[in-house]
Order: sequence, then structure tokens, then C-alpha cells
Amino acid sequence: MISVLITDDQDLVREGLRMLLEAEPDLRVAGEAGDGIQAVTEVRRLDPDVVLMDVRMPRADGIQATAQLVRHGCRARILMLTTFDLDEYVYHAMKAGASGFLLKDASREQLAQAIRTVAAGHALLAPAITQRLIEGFCCGPAPGAAITGARLSERELEVVHLVAQGLSNAEIAAGLCLSEATVKSHVAHILARLSLRDRVQIAIFAYEKGIVRAGRGQPGPGARASSRR
Repeated sequence: MISVLITDDQDLVREGLRMLLEAEPDLRVAGEAGDGIQAVTEVRRLDPDVVLMDVRMPRADGIQATAQLVRHGCRARILMLTTFDLDEYVYHAMKAGASGFLLKDASREQLAQAIRTVAAGHALLAPAITQRLIEGFCCGPAPGAAITGARLSERELEVVHLVAQGLSNAEIAAGLCLSEATVKSHVAHILARLSLRDRVQIAIFAYEKGIVRAGRGQPGPGARASSRR
């Protein structure tokens, strides 16, 4: 069973989400919260697998709550819900540590699958959308700033570069002539070494540190170009 905390400032929305989730045999509603501050408290108390987090809420919004939970090592995966399909919200949610982003008009099937996806440790954004958002909002390193890649090996920097372009483990393995298991191990090590939560945050890291140049998907001075066929 996947336990879910529903966070929204509207009672009717929470009630509707609860009804949708309780119709799924593998999902369980652990509790509810009406704002970001209450969400942080309830996550610590209930330890859910997934948090459905509204973006706009009083006292503390969903992005602020997400950042606070991630900063304190929360294990729950966070799925942002909103009625606003705005790139800025999506980017700042990803930057804060959210694993996915879903509009409130999604169907029950889409909602349930989204929860299963983030609960399994995957990010819920199409690679093309992710790259567009990151390129649009990441400014890249300041002029003259050193590229922060010293903590990663040359091979790991190559993997970071390809993850930032939205490639799957299978595609990265084919491009670098590695096994999928080896690529998976590299990704896990990168996440641990950089204290990141998922592949979306690897992509953000790559653009912010100049490993990939925004707008062209080309390797920056911190990474060697990888061969791709």
C-alpha cells in the first residue's frame, strides 16, 4: 500500500481527492493538511510515502513546504497539484525538490498513476518539458565562476550531461557502451554524492553549474562531450 497525505486549503478539494484515492486498491489516505505549515507537521507525524501538495495555500505555500521538508530529509515523494499550468510554478517546485507536477483536472487514472510513479522514485515530467523549463529558468554559472563538478568523476559528469538531456538509463547505456546496471549505479552515486533526490534535480544541477549549456544541450566546460549514436 502507498500511503498519501493530501494537502489543499479547500475542504471540498481534499474530500474529492480522498474519494478518488480510496477507490484505488493500492493507495491509502494517511491524512490531510490545509496549508503548508500543517503539511510539514503531518508529514513528520504520519510519515507518508507521497504528499499531494497544492501550490497556492495560506501561511506557507506548497513550494515553501516542499523546500522545508526536503531540507530536513523527508523521505516522502512530493507531487505538486495546481490549477495553474505555469512554467514558473513547475520549475520552482522541481527546484524545491518535488518529484512531479499534476493539474487538478487530471483523471482518477492519471492521478493514481502519478502517485505510483513518484512513490517508485521516478520523476513525473516528460524529458522535453523538463529540459524546456530548466533552460528557461536556469541562469547558469556566474561569469568567471568555477564549475562545480570536482566531486564527480569524468564518467559521472558524462552521465549527468545525458540525464540533463532527458535520456533514460537504457539510452545512456547505449551511448556510453555500458550496461544499464552500471548506469543505474552511476546515477545512484551521483544522487548520493550531490545530495539530490531524483533525475530532475540532476538536470537542474547540470544547467546551473554549466555542465550543460542552456539552449543548446551542449556540454559546458565542466564535462566532456559524450558520444551518442
